Amino acid sequence: MKLNPQLPIIALDFASDKEILQFMRLLPEGPHNIKIGMEVFYLGGPQLLETISSQGHAIFLDLKLHDIPNTVMRSMRILAQLGVAMVNVHAAGGRKMMEAAKEGLIQGTPAGGKEPLLIAVTQLTSTTKQQVKEEQLISVGLEASTLHYASLSHQAGLDGVVCSPHEAKAIKNITHADFLTVTPGIRPKTITSQDDQHRIADVETAILNQSDWLVVGRPITQATDPKAAYLDIVEKMAQTKKSICIGGIYGN
Repeated sequence: MKLNPQLPIIALDFASDKEILQFMRLLPEGPHNIKIGMEVFYLGGPQLLETISSQGHAIFLDLKLHDIPNTVMRSMRILAQLGVAMVNVHAAGGRKMMEAAKEGLIQGTPAGGKEPLLIAVTQLTSTTKQQVKEEQLISVGLEASTLHYASLSHQAGLDGVVCSPHEAKAIKNITHADFLTVTPGIRPKTITSQDDQHRIADVETAILNQSDWLVVGRPITQATDPKAAYLDIVEKMAQTKKSICIGGIYGN
């Protein structure tokens, strides 16, 4: 299944596959865009992916591979066979590693199958300017670091990057309009809690900043009424994209 650009990607960060399947019954009838991260994949594995895919949902498998090129390539050969729509690596692994990841996906995709999109994490949305300076020892700063990783990912032939909504537009400017920007840290204006995210934005701001895919977790999964929260975000996305098209700023 392909990811639907008109819908958010729901981050299902639960402690068990049972909780995931119970939660998904609370959502409107699908199909949906679903993000499965490390914790859930380690618990449920390929079997859980197959269960979700069989229900018609598109999966972003968020494992953030970061290792030597050969290991990443061989791992991607396996992930390419799982029927997911999108996978990712850490851009910090370097251009050779990212190119190896792409080659692994090409090699592993079954004949007649659809090769998963490959994106790279630039800087996590939980990362602060202070951390970049004092812990990563990156003197150019957070934004320049993010843009550099995005440029490197583009050169390596990847389909896009994970970034905060605040860097999406600048990334488009240095890469290409078709280079995907996948942005976590989405918080509706009514939610004031940042949790462990630092570089956040509301739905409207993210889309105006040229975010292609909005990854939304806790504002939906921890809502009193997950269905209503989900539909509200879908409606805000549609309204904002419509206003952009009418205004002629850019088209998605």
